[in-house]
Amino acid sequence: MQDTWQYQIRLRVTEALAARLRDHPDAPEDAPLRAVLARHGAAIKSQYQAFADYVAEAEREGVAQYPLYRWTRDTIEDPAKQAKYRRVYTAYVGGQEVYDGAAAEALRVELAALGTDGGIEGVTKVDTNPANNPQPPAARR
Repeated sequence: MQDTWQYQIRLRVTEALAARLRDHPDAPEDAPLRAVLARHGAAIKSQYQAFADYVAEAEREGVAQYPLYRWTRDTIEDPAKQAKYRRVYTAYVGGQEVYDGAAAEALRVELAALGTDGGIEGVTKVDTNPANNPQPPAARR
């Protein structure tokens, strides 16, 4: 049976790596991370930045078209959640937010191998199956 789900890789990084990625994306100590990403045609973006981009787009285009606007705005305005989501990064492969399982697994393995010495505290492969993904509270949509 063929796998019908697509996948996404998320990284939890140290505060130090998050700060470098934000303020000094070409820092020499992060060359191994950049090399892994380049081998897979991948780029990373913090969840905080992705959420902020979503909010900005919703406000520009009209929030009625963005069902998660309120929840997302509340999330990025909460200082504790800001700190959390500034350290969680999503990998985009070939510019895509989700991709096939083989691409996701190959990227996951290489990123995990960087380990804490590379500033990586954890790497997770998330699938697109809604049953496996928590949904925001209905009142916040």
